[in-house]
Amino acid sequence: MAIKLVLLVVFFSAMICVGIYSKKHTTSVNDFVLGGRSVGPWLTAFAFGTSYFSSVVFVGYAGQFGWKFGLASTFIGLGNAFIGSLLAWVVLGRRTRVMTQHIESKTMPEFFGKRFDSKALKLVASVIVFVFLVPYTASIYNGLSNLFGMAFDIDYKICVIAMAALTGVYVIVGGYMATAINDFIQGIIMLAGIVAVIVAVINGQGGFYEAIKELAKIPSESAVTLGQEGAYTSFFGPEPISLLSVVILTSLGTWGLPQMVHKFYTIKDEKSIKTGTVISTVFAVVVAGGSYFLGGFSRLFGDKATYVDGKLQFDSLIPGMLSTLPDILIGIVVVLVLSASMSTLSSLVMTSSSTLTLDLIKGTIVKDLSEKKQVFLMRIFIAMFIIVSVVLALDPPTFIAQLMGISWGALAGAFLAPFVYGLYCKWVTKAAVWTCFATGVGLTVANMFFNFFDNTIIAGAVAMVVGLIVVPVVSLLTPKLKDTFVADIFKCYDKPVVVSSKKSLEN
Repeated sequence: MAIKLVLLVVFFSAMICVGIYSKKHTTSVNDFVLGGRSVGPWLTAFAFGTSYFSSVVFVGYAGQFGWKFGLASTFIGLGNAFIGSLLAWVVLGRRTRVMTQHIESKTMPEFFGKRFDSKALKLVASVIVFVFLVPYTASIYNGLSNLFGMAFDIDYKICVIAMAALTGVYVIVGGYMATAINDFIQGIIMLAGIVAVIVAVINGQGGFYEAIKELAKIPSESAVTLGQEGAYTSFFGPEPISLLSVVILTSLGTWGLPQMVHKFYTIKDEKSIKTGTVISTVFAVVVAGGSYFLGGFSRLFGDKATYVDGKLQFDSLIPGMLSTLPDILIGIVVVLVLSASMSTLSSLVMTSSSTLTLDLIKGTIVKDLSEKKQVFLMRIFIAMFIIVSVVLALDPPTFIAQLMGISWGALAGAFLAPFVYGLYCKWVTKAAVWTCFATGVGLTVANMFFNFFDNTIIAGAVAMVVGLIVVPVVSLLTPKLKDTFVADIFKCYDKPVVVSSKKSLEN
């Protein structure tokens, strides 16, 4: 217990010190929200990765989908790395940085408002962001409950309140720069921790080959494979179609999440984009791939899981696996999951508070809002958002994966298509964006009440795919934006820049 507590005290102290150190970099709105658009590749890449992977992935998704798909769940982590990280940086990184600076956009709702010349789009997008980030935040707290209960026997409510308070302090004091620096520290912990945990858990089962052999003996519970042995060690697992839907939601979904895309707004220069792409991808391979690979062995620890009314609690699987580890490793795991969770939480509250201040209040409710007052309001809203999410987290309505599926499905379903098309295509119309907002949120909410799909994961994946089809179709049938307006938006890509001879030969 002493080892665990010492690790926690050191971890929390470092987070607070970074917040205090970063306070001097938050003199303006641009500093507080974007780090002055001068954040280097390592901080940006780690901020992207740590915001991507939280306790939702390590505890919730890894346990649930590792149990359901076996070792094939590793494909989810690889999809996160190569679609959610590598392709996201390649497709969105540079264009997002260039266009958002050109139109002076600090948030995703503000991007929609200025890109499509519609204040109403900005306001509605900001409401969608605020409403659907709350369940995601609640799912992060919920992911810690079983883990802390296993390691410290501490009441869940105390865990939630303590983590929320500490995260709030360093974000409120230091803004985005504090978040980015802490994300880097937390990312290092996550990388080292996941490798140590995988090695320890596999060795505890007699080594890799022995663990595979035992897992292969377990008959499948899937209706597709009809009790066949070896399904949980097969290449695509017992349910390939369900596996694909999870890969789509958790990988492609990041392209439309405001807290993820926001990282591209802050990139310093071209070198940072190239370096950040590599770092972010490697980080995702280790952390996401490692988490789902570990979860693939969860059926070997079924006796450690918790059942309520005869129903397996998926969120108890990973904590059950880890309960067999030595105390020092349990302490590392607790800090690992705390790192993942606090980094994601800080990103979410920063996104929500900046959206409320810059997109709802400034220019709409309060016409004249000084820089100092904007920063003050964002700090107030950070505290409010944390309080609201804590209240919801103390009585969570459903499993982690379902909570996250609702949030990701609605946000990515509404924003992914108009954001990506908006960066690349001049022909996208306002009506197409409105339609995508309606279908993304509508499908997700309707599925909550009528259960069109088996779970929120499939509903979210469908919402994203529908959006990618709806935007071009509706754009073909509705009035285009003025040519002069669109030309002014896209001229940022044609601006000449000077580079060295090693980058480009003279004509």
